[in-house]
Amino acid sequence: MRKIRIAIVGAGLAATPHALALNELREEVEVVAVVGRSPERLAQFAGTYGFPVGTSFDAILKDATIDAILVLTPPNTHLELVEQAASAHKHVLLEKPLDISMSRATRIVDVCRTAGVKLGVVFQNRYRPAVRRLADLKASGALGSIACAGLDLRWWRPQSYYDEPGRGTYARDGGGVLMTQAIHSLDILLWLAGEVSSVVPATATTTLHAMESEDFASAALTFASGAVGHVLATTAAFPGFPERIELIGENGTATLEGGHLRVFFRDGRIDEFRDPSTSGFGAKPMDFSHAAHRAIIKDFLDAVREDREPGVTGEDALRVQRLIERITAHAKDRP
Repeated sequence: MRKIRIAIVGAGLAATPHALALNELREEVEVVAVVGRSPERLAQFAGTYGFPVGTSFDAILKDATIDAILVLTPPNTHLELVEQAASAHKHVLLEKPLDISMSRATRIVDVCRTAGVKLGVVFQNRYRPAVRRLADLKASGALGSIACAGLDLRWWRPQSYYDEPGRGTYARDGGGVLMTQAIHSLDILLWLAGEVSSVVPATATTTLHAMESEDFASAALTFASGAVGHVLATTAAFPGFPERIELIGENGTATLEGGHLRVFFRDGRIDEFRDPSTSGFGAKPMDFSHAAHRAIIKDFLDAVREDREPGVTGEDALRVQRLIERITAHAKDRP
């Protein structure tokens, strides 16, 4: 098996699970270089995980032996980095969201498609065991046609989280709870329930946080299939609770709460499955296993080797951001 040679851009909060996963995949991938804005943080990160520090992003682009770039920088930097990577014929694995606005996000997808490079997006929750089990159940038709689908995400972030420069701003993050926290669960909801045809939204910044964008959002949804549903997402629910996705079908109801899947069939059967996955729903945002990161990175490496699309594509990520845009567009003019 040919090792994929990859470089990392960014060594912030999101980098740790990626680093742990990459080290466990060392038989399949070689981390050639890590670059970032903070020399101190970069040195600490590289030293902790045994990665070489690169000289510059330009040097990575010029190194013809590097196959791919893992982009872990703030959302508002993504477009320019991806444009340069694609121009240098590097495949890209990109942390969510694509970027801070639909125009910039769409440009990222178009640039990679035109350059003929793979674009994978880190919606790692698709690879959690309970989520995969629910997806298989849905695909098998066991639930029958879906009548209702919903997401409830009641998480907690202390004010100190939003006191970090740029957190929860439109200029850096593109928004608040939907773009930064709920985006993963929204991806799963759309993956399972399909396209949304209409949205009746409401968003707010509660009195519990001082921040620019929303820490509360809700919407009544109608799906293209005719199913109805809802979204409720907040980071103001102390101390934080596992997110809940529900699918109500003609043959029964499935509820996924964190890693706990329960299926109540109309014929009286009850199926139950638990996995230890958690999602950082409380005051510690990175309090979760890196196993799903390992799975999505492995899929991306295989996609590069096999010349196929990654399991989560840029088009998938655009679909989620399009829904977020529809829910939040009334609140503020977007960048």
